[in-house]
Parts: sequence; C-alpha cells; structure tokens
Amino acid sequence: MNNFFSLLLAGLLSGTALSAILALLFHKRTTRIKEDVRIEFERGLQVFKSSREWKEQSVSELLGPMYMQFERTKRAAQRWKDKNLYLEGEIIRRGNTEVRDLLLRKAHLVPPQLLHHAGALVDHYDLWLEEFNKQRVEAKGSSEVPFVFVYNFPRDSEKAFRDAFTNYWDDLYKQHDNSLK
Repeated sequence: MNNFFSLLLAGLLSGTALSAILALLFHKRTTRIKEDVRIEFERGLQVFKSSREWKEQSVSELLGPMYMQFERTKRAAQRWKDKNLYLEGEIIRRGNTEVRDLLLRKAHLVPPQLLHHAGALVDHYDLWLEEFNKQRVEAKGSSEVPFVFVYNFPRDSEKAFRDAFTNYWDDLYKQHDNSLK
C-alpha cells in the first residue's frame, strides 16, 4: 500500500510539474501571439490614419479649391456673350492659372489614378495662357479675337477631378446611416 501511495504521489507531482511547464509554455506563446496581434493592429491603424489624413489634405488643399475654380470659370464662360476682357482676364485667366498652379504646387496630393489627367489639365492651361499672352498682352489690345480659345480642353480630366473630390468628400465626411438598410 505504501508503494501505491508513493507511485500516486510521484504521478501527481510529475503531472503537476508537467502541467506547470505546459501552462508556462502556452502562456508565453499566447503572450507572444497577443503582442503580434497588437503590433499588427497598430500598424494597420497607422496606415488607416495616414491614408485618411492624406485624403483630408487632398480634399482641402487641392481637390476642393480646384472644384471651386472649375465652377467659377464654367459660370463665367456661360455669361460670356461677346468680347469681355474682364471675364476673360480676371475670372477665366485667374481661374485657369490657379488650377494649373494648384496642380504644380500640390502634385503630392494628386491621387495616383489622376496623374495623367493632371498632366492633361496643366498642358491645356499652359497652352491657354500662352495664347492669352499672345492675344491680349503682346497684341496690346489690338487683337480682334473675341475669345482666347484653345481646342484641347480635357473635359474628361475635369470630370475625373470633380468626381474624385465628391467621392473623397463623401468617404471622409458623409454620414453613413446603415440603420435604414
């Protein structure tokens, strides 16, 4: 009987020791997995924050101002009936210059999928400003051309930038009410 208790005690002690060792190993493994998950979560959160901050900056410093200049010049062009040097020189020229300069100064805020469109707009505005200079500045008012006009306005590029503005703005600020779905 003494032998039985000795074996039982030995079994209990070795079982307890083995359980303690396994518990320690599992605890270390679980702790390591928790830390890996935490680090990965933090990394993902940083990427999300960085992406959101970039979108906010793009909307506020590039896309929004471009949108307003597109609207301003479009409305001025709709009012333009005959030769109107004020509309052309103050609103259209300034609007065109502002959009071109925004694209050049804030190129880092142009969404990558719009880089081609940005180049097309810069090309158009450069050509328009060159023609404006020939017709209105160098000609010193002697030009009878009623409108300074170049034929390459990239409407698809303007639309792409307008769409990017509304999509980014909606993504950032529009309240999404999922309770109605």
